[in-house]
Amino acid sequence: MNTAGTRGGGPATPPRLADVAARASVSEATVSRVLNGKAGVAEPTRRRVLDALELLGYERPGPPLPEQARGGRARRRSAGLVGLVIPELTNPIFPAFAQVIEQQLAGHGYTPVLCTQMPGGATEDELVEQLEARGVTGIVFLSGLHADSTADPTRYRELAARGVPFVLINGYHPDIRAPFVSPDDRAAARMAVAHLATLGHRRIGLAVGPARYVPARRKAEGFTAALTETLGWSRQEAEGLIRHTLFTVEGGQVAAGALLDAGCTGIVCGSDLMALGAVRECWRRGLAVPGDVSVVGFDDSQLIAFTDPPLTTVRQPVQAMATAAVGALLEAVEGNPVQPTEFVFQPELVVRGSTGQVRRTS
Repeated sequence: MNTAGTRGGGPATPPRLADVAARASVSEATVSRVLNGKAGVAEPTRRRVLDALELLGYERPGPPLPEQARGGRARRRSAGLVGLVIPELTNPIFPAFAQVIEQQLAGHGYTPVLCTQMPGGATEDELVEQLEARGVTGIVFLSGLHADSTADPTRYRELAARGVPFVLINGYHPDIRAPFVSPDDRAAARMAVAHLATLGHRRIGLAVGPARYVPARRKAEGFTAALTETLGWSRQEAEGLIRHTLFTVEGGQVAAGALLDAGCTGIVCGSDLMALGAVRECWRRGLAVPGDVSVVGFDDSQLIAFTDPPLTTVRQPVQAMATAAVGALLEAVEGNPVQPTEFVFQPELVVRGSTGQVRRTS
């Protein structure tokens, strides 16, 4: 942190972040950004910090030196730290997003700080607190609490009030004014149902995550609409073929068991991991995939093409979504925030070996 000089008979020691932050009603991380001349602080907030410095008897920091004056070492320094908060690394779609986001940030001179919410580890709020303490320029949230319709959105409003730009991927909340980046989950479910219907399947089930998560709810809405419009099921009948469980292999296996008991010959899954669990349950029962049951996943993470059988899935447009998210964040960092709305990207059906014509029985 840069040190401030003294003013007349003022303090002879550098300003304490806590004192300045308390006087300006901001976080210590925001004070650090102002003192170091970093972007990502709203102008009214920056003025409050500078006024607090003056009231406490410290000299306001001058403008940063031109790049040429700072020398080659300064030119090689990072443009700033950007936090990336993700749920965990065991689901391969999250590392896929992280890799693209980190590449995009590095290409613009920023240093990514990866934070994961492993079981028993730090919560999202604790990770954000740690990132702010490090003076991050902005934060990317992937499938975080913003995707949970039961979570309190106040945390994000308070983060914005502290002058920290952020963008949210996979999830939407109307009370959070920030850029959102999402795949079209309703369209993804419709694609999967339409594909199975063309193969002759009429009794199709959906294995998806907890209903409180926005992506799961949207997939359920798309699935219900597809069954009523494409196959003529009533809404009540279609909703009866939805099983909400966990976005895991084990969750997919449990949901698939219930759907197989209900006579389903096709299963649409909310993630590729759930689809692998569905295939496992079919094998456990002596059923062939796709001979007896067809299974469709969602995500198309890197290794899915090499499963047995290769998984038919709906591809989440990771590259386009991650690039858009970083672009929106950096616009805000540079003082040109994009419209606080949801940018929705179209998924793509990838047909492989886990789906086939329905088996006709006498």
